[in-house]
Amino acid sequence: MRSDARSNRLRILEAAAEVLALPGDTSLKSIARRAGVGQGTLYRHFPTRESLVLQVYGQEVEDLVSAVPVLLGTQCPAQALRTWLGRLLDFGRRTPEFADALRGTTGAPMDLCGQAHQPLLDALATLVEANRASGTIDSSTTADDVLLLIGPLWRVGTRKEEHLRAVRLFDVLLRGLCPPGAARGAAEETRAVG
Repeated sequence: MRSDARSNRLRILEAAAEVLALPGDTSLKSIARRAGVGQGTLYRHFPTRESLVLQVYGQEVEDLVSAVPVLLGTQCPAQALRTWLGRLLDFGRRTPEFADALRGTTGAPMDLCGQAHQPLLDALATLVEANRASGTIDSSTTADDVLLLIGPLWRVGTRKEEHLRAVRLFDVLLRGLCPPGAARGAAEETRAVG
């Protein structure tokens, strides 16, 4: 990447971080204006709003991705999935722009959502696969399915009673994804077949 293109990209990311942190107009037009670039330049670097927002929160995405091996090394797959999804839920509730961007990329073609979405989806897929292998999640469940299920919880309000509702609904979601005793049931089925 040429130095002027790299400079434009950095200015766009800095401007986007500033604009997203403030109430009011968070449009791509206002981000381009704040960065001092044209909208065409912005779109060359970030073809969609989602790709830009996910890049702005790149460090948080990286932290979530790097947590997966640690969680799987220290917790059973079902608990690792619960812990990781809890972190994702908390982050999405604190940063609605991130939640909207992630929701907007779920199921989208890779060329539209860019590379920011894929590491997060791959991390979740690793957790889902570990749960499949342990028999704690249905074998047809995908990482995209899980993101679609958690998406509505990001929209639950932020007042105390709404937070408690989000926690309760998260528990309901996890009980549905990984029913208590599912691993034990899968192990018993395997013994019966063998």
